[in-house]
Amino acid sequence: MNEYDMQDDVTRRKVFWLLQRLTSWSLWKAKYNAFKVFADAYETAIKTWPANDPDVMEADHLKTIYEILNCYDKGLAELARGHRCVWRAGKVLKHVVSKFGNLDSYFYRNPKYWERGGQFEPYPPKVDMLYQLMHRSEFQMESAPLEIMASDNVARLESPGSLLDPVYYDHGFYKLAYPILPDDLPEVPDPLGPVIQSGQSVPCDGIWEPVIIEQSRVLGVVPIGAKLFKNNGCFNYFVADVDAPVFASVDVTTFDVTLRPSHWRLLWEDRRYLNGVIPDESHYFLEPPGKSEPLAPEAVACRSHLT
Repeated sequence: MNEYDMQDDVTRRKVFWLLQRLTSWSLWKAKYNAFKVFADAYETAIKTWPANDPDVMEADHLKTIYEILNCYDKGLAELARGHRCVWRAGKVLKHVVSKFGNLDSYFYRNPKYWERGGQFEPYPPKVDMLYQLMHRSEFQMESAPLEIMASDNVARLESPGSLLDPVYYDHGFYKLAYPILPDDLPEVPDPLGPVIQSGQSVPCDGIWEPVIIEQSRVLGVVPIGAKLFKNNGCFNYFVADVDAPVFASVDVTTFDVTLRPSHWRLLWEDRRYLNGVIPDESHYFLEPPGKSEPLAPEAVACRSHLT
């Protein structure tokens, strides 16, 4: 696994851009498009699967699939108006990710390939085709904006490697597409705040940076050009009104976990779509070198279906 330094300007730009991408309306619309392709394929498979085929699929999954599509419809309509509360606990896009995870865990419960909610062997080819198609709707760290429900409230992104290291995109029986970043990544803002602490309520949607406040700067006169904040970890995306999380440090010898509070400063307030307008976000779906045009969200499902 690669090591990434959040003090490095290029690393900071990449993480910032990827968090904006993961929380864009266009990415979640692309997720819906790809999942709809899977849903149609699964429904067709259930209707046409040979009765004497031992590798039969579970028709009961259709109920969950339809529920996910319904949650997408409601969530995208809200997100298009800038209502990012859809990622909070009990809200529709949080349900999308939770139900998808459940569908993934119990996708094919043949004991030759599956045990106790986990796959341990490659699925039969026809089953695996549907399984791979389902995962075309998944993006690495798509859970980034979701409200944390665990009682210890540990930040979802503790290391930039979860976004930047290709190793994390390989999930064993399926792999997620690594995003193509633009050559001209925007600069990361460097505001003075607001600043909150772990456990305090987040005042607005946006990208937040864990920081250490230089006490010498607080107590004395800040020289021109001096930094008031020092980076203390990976950027995270928070939705308004959630509690700012902590970090977890693990002792590699004893495996004891120590929770580490942090200050968080707002880098960028997310005010997209509040006017009801979805801007051109095609730069989030760039094609590999050699392709001249960005891939529109509406085309993601088609490419997922054909590749």
